[in-house]
Amino acid sequence: MTGGLPPVLSDQRRATITAHLVAHSGELTTRVVEAIQSRHSWFTRLGAEERSWITVVARAGIDNFISWFADDAKADVNPGSLFNAAPRALTRKVSLHQTVDLVRTTVDVVGEQINELVPPQERRALELAIVYFSRDVAFAAAELYARAAELRGGWDERMEALIIDAVVRGEADDMVVSRASALGWHSQGAVMVVVGPSAAGADLESYRHAAEALGLAVLASRQGGRVILIGSGEQLTDRDAALALVARLESRFGVGNIIVGPLAPDLANANRAARTALAAARVAYAWPDCPRVASSAQLLPERALANQDDAREALLEEIYKPLADAGGELLHTAASFLEHGSLEATARSLFIHPNTVRYRLKRIAQTTGNSLTNPRQAYVLRLAITLGRLAEG
Repeated sequence: MTGGLPPVLSDQRRATITAHLVAHSGELTTRVVEAIQSRHSWFTRLGAEERSWITVVARAGIDNFISWFADDAKADVNPGSLFNAAPRALTRKVSLHQTVDLVRTTVDVVGEQINELVPPQERRALELAIVYFSRDVAFAAAELYARAAELRGGWDERMEALIIDAVVRGEADDMVVSRASALGWHSQGAVMVVVGPSAAGADLESYRHAAEALGLAVLASRQGGRVILIGSGEQLTDRDAALALVARLESRFGVGNIIVGPLAPDLANANRAARTALAAARVAYAWPDCPRVASSAQLLPERALANQDDAREALLEEIYKPLADAGGELLHTAASFLEHGSLEATARSLFIHPNTVRYRLKRIAQTTGNSLTNPRQAYVLRLAITLGRLAEG
């Protein structure tokens, strides 16, 4: 409701103009719809149902304006009520910018018809009325879309949480993937799962915007004090590339470790990546020097000691068995070096030259990806060898 028009028209002249507007309301509606069709290409791309609803809204806007103009002091005449003529779902098909285009076009068309509707001395009053009314319609449209966005945002966040929960539980079927697509998810290559502490006061939208700025399609959910991100992008070529991307998001997270799970081929097969990332996040505190951004593979020892079967299996399959199958006494040399701690002592215990030990250490690093001269990697090798011996015993 506006604050009222300046008293430039007598009640009699207002009634006369109103009657003239009522008589031509159908013609005005037709001209408005024709102008919308000719001036806005997006209108023709809408479905027949959406176009018909816009016609209804245009007619409601003209009728509402006429009622308001007839007596702008009526408290029950609300310019924003014209949007009640269409379903709220229309806000998903027609953007706020497009709605403003509609309002502007309607105002322009009605303004163009003033010369035919009223005598010259009263055109200014009608022009002023149109400006007052369209202002209130614009505010009503902004409020409508803000409310719709708020409701849609809450619904979308709940849907994202359900999708991520389905991925974690291994229930990401075609329906889940379809729902993710409805939220704007489009797989662009490999999929990564990131688990990190939630920053105080940060909303999920900030994580989405930051990830999207890096070219990632992303889903986000909050579980307790943690944020889970599922991202996809052509840049995710390997683990190092994933860690580098997440490092650029580091400032968005709270205090603590940010864990990146193994890459998955797609959303439907991201269950292992999600479970692994969550499991690693739960035990990261046990490694005091754990990097701020770390992969779940870097936490294999802690995960294995926490009775995570997949971590034990990874230590056996990826480290112990390749070492045992490599030949050349590599396994024996590794165990001896772990016990004695130096080239010379290991050489003496094995009755070989130190250069031979040096050569074998290099082979061990190439075979397992872990160097015995690095304390952390030596710890990984020691645990893998211990688990291997227990498995074979």
